[in-house]
Amino acid sequence: MNYTLDFGALLSNGYPTLILGGLLTTLKMTLFAWVLAFALGSVLAVVRMLNIRVLNYLVILYVAFHRNVPMLVHILLWYFGVAALMPVAADDVINIVGGEFFYATIAVGLVTAAYVSEDLRSAIRAIPRGQMEASRSLGLSYLRTMRKVILPQAFKISIPPLTNQMLLLFKNTSLAMAIGLIELTGAGREIESATFKTFEIYTVVTVLYLVISLLLMLAGAYLSKRVAYVTKTR
Repeated sequence: MNYTLDFGALLSNGYPTLILGGLLTTLKMTLFAWVLAFALGSVLAVVRMLNIRVLNYLVILYVAFHRNVPMLVHILLWYFGVAALMPVAADDVINIVGGEFFYATIAVGLVTAAYVSEDLRSAIRAIPRGQMEASRSLGLSYLRTMRKVILPQAFKISIPPLTNQMLLLFKNTSLAMAIGLIELTGAGREIESATFKTFEIYTVVTVLYLVISLLLMLAGAYLSKRVAYVTKTR
């Protein structure tokens, strides 16, 4: 074996800046996509619990579509399909701010929302039905009961699965490389193409993904324990 490791090659020609820029893009995409996924997933879970047949079917269709089609296909559909249907003026504005980032974030957020909604629905169903009935008997509307009584408890119950969904979302941002977004994996590919230091650059990329994933897991575990402690002391 004649291959010589040379991590020093990654410190020249602005490669550290490229890696840092890719990492920041990954983190921004994770944040924006998660906000979309969490908000939409919460709405879908609440709508599903209404037990209105037409709305139930629509949510079921949404969840089935987004869970059974690969994430990469959704990203390609948004970037090449939905973008082509957009008004020219709107598409121009989106491309100015970053079309690859915008469409990939939307696609990843919408797919993750389907999983979030199912996790929250399971948590809601774990809450005793009597709490809903008691709240309604006190004069609270369905939406207010969900917002004030049910959802806060559901969020606490679903912290572990939601943490897993955030981890998956974070890792799935790497698929945006397929449409040319220079996120962390895309930055690694750019550097590998220029230096041919495949092992070195993907080792760095792997370590960065691992560190951030572990930090997210630790944050989720801390939050779960903190919520359990606060609940016990009340």
